[in-house]
Amino acid sequence: MSTEDLPLASNGCCGGGCACGADAGEEYLECGLDPALARLLADAGLDPVEVEDIANVAIQEDLAGGVDVTTVATIPETAVATGDFVAREAGVVAGLRVAEAVLSVVCTDDFEVERHVEDGDRVEAGRKLLSVTTRTRDLLTAERSALNLLCHLSGIATATRAWADALEGTGAKVRDTRKTTPGLRSLEKYAVRCGGGVNHRMALSDAALVKDNHVVAAGGVAQAFQAVREAFPEVPIEVEVDTLHQLREVVDAGADLILLDNFTPGECEEAVAIAGGRALLEASGRLTLDNARAYAETGVDFLAVGSLTHSSPIMDIGLDLREAE
Repeated sequence: MSTEDLPLASNGCCGGGCACGADAGEEYLECGLDPALARLLADAGLDPVEVEDIANVAIQEDLAGGVDVTTVATIPETAVATGDFVAREAGVVAGLRVAEAVLSVVCTDDFEVERHVEDGDRVEAGRKLLSVTTRTRDLLTAERSALNLLCHLSGIATATRAWADALEGTGAKVRDTRKTTPGLRSLEKYAVRCGGGVNHRMALSDAALVKDNHVVAAGGVAQAFQAVREAFPEVPIEVEVDTLHQLREVVDAGADLILLDNFTPGECEEAVAIAGGRALLEASGRLTLDNARAYAETGVDFLAVGSLTHSSPIMDIGLDLREAE
């Protein structure tokens, strides 16, 4: 993996000047991050403005309107150091550019970044991920907020990779849900992609999911499907079913995607035969890493795993300080 040195300025400009992002294209005009970093975030499918907002919220929460009293008291104002973000355990990395965004909103001087790996890479314990050289005070003030996001996102990517590996060669994909941390959905779903998974809908507005309560309110699964199709004819519709009878109803009605709720592998096989390729099928409930492949081999297209975003343990990553070269 090649490395890259990228000088960034704390006010968002590369090499001084204002944070207008004029050289990066109009989409970055509202972002105070360095235009090169903003491009990398956008290329990864993230909104640079949203990432900057999250970084600012994290730092503001940590400082609570004051200063980092320990760091200010113990570190000379002019001291400069290099901080190495290092994996303490094996895993899949996600959120390196997000960590850089946190540093960029803290650093009062230019800082240099050396990138040793990229998001989505598998790493072993002891692997250096990212090196940052800047004022020591700024490194230590940004440390916890940057690590909180980096460890959390890398944990999601690592868990997702375990599921993706279990499904390899079956044709099925592991997919996330909307069980995400408020305010962090786009980052958590990005981490799923880094781990080899695919995303479910990003919000309530970009796709429909007819669940049991909608069915009750509408008077039946087919009726609920038809109501959504008539109100929003262009929106993809997924319908949750509990029985093979309901499955037949919604397949005949023209559902795009059907969620098989708490079906056994045997019932999933029957569902695949009934659908006959007319709709995509997603297994949900009862899923574990131990039975994931058995479900995938039934022929379903997706396995819905909410725990990817709501329960994945962090990946242990630390920041090691050393003298700047």
